[in-house]
Amino acid sequence: MRRLDAAGWLDGARWIASPNFDLRPAGQAARLLVVHAISLPPEQFGGDGVLALFGNRLDPAAHPYFAGIAHLRVSAHFFIRRDGELIQCVPTHARAWHAGVSAWRECERCNDFSIGVELEGSDTQPFADAQYVQLNALIDDLARQHPLEDVVGHSDIAPGRKTDPGPCFDWSRVVSSLRR
Repeated sequence: MRRLDAAGWLDGARWIASPNFDLRPAGQAARLLVVHAISLPPEQFGGDGVLALFGNRLDPAAHPYFAGIAHLRVSAHFFIRRDGELIQCVPTHARAWHAGVSAWRECERCNDFSIGVELEGSDTQPFADAQYVQLNALIDDLARQHPLEDVVGHSDIAPGRKTDPGPCFDWSRVVSSLRR
């Protein structure tokens, strides 16, 4: 089992800190894990686009798509690459900016009480085996150290606005006891 340090950084993850986070509201613990999918440029994997976006370093001239999103200030706690590499960008005790306008069980502002996990992927391509292995291990590690109650997709908490992790994500491969 991987452990979190006092600040909320997971041992065994590569740390690439994002400035896009703040404190959770007082009394709000991480009780929800939100699965996302992202690729930058869209449908292209392995580049630095996602981490550049999370670090406010995305060059709007590097790709036509980037011009429309380079101004965004977003992040996630974790990013899982296609090969299963786990990168942590925000400590779990902090509020990452991943969910946007969202609600879960009639509670709005999911960023306040969730952990965001971005998978390198898209709505149109299957996810890699290594990503499911890493995601399941991460959920188990975090559930031992946070009062997590559920694992949902971004589309579940922002229906009509978001589609990720998308139809190619196989929820049956999420083996956590948190998934109902």
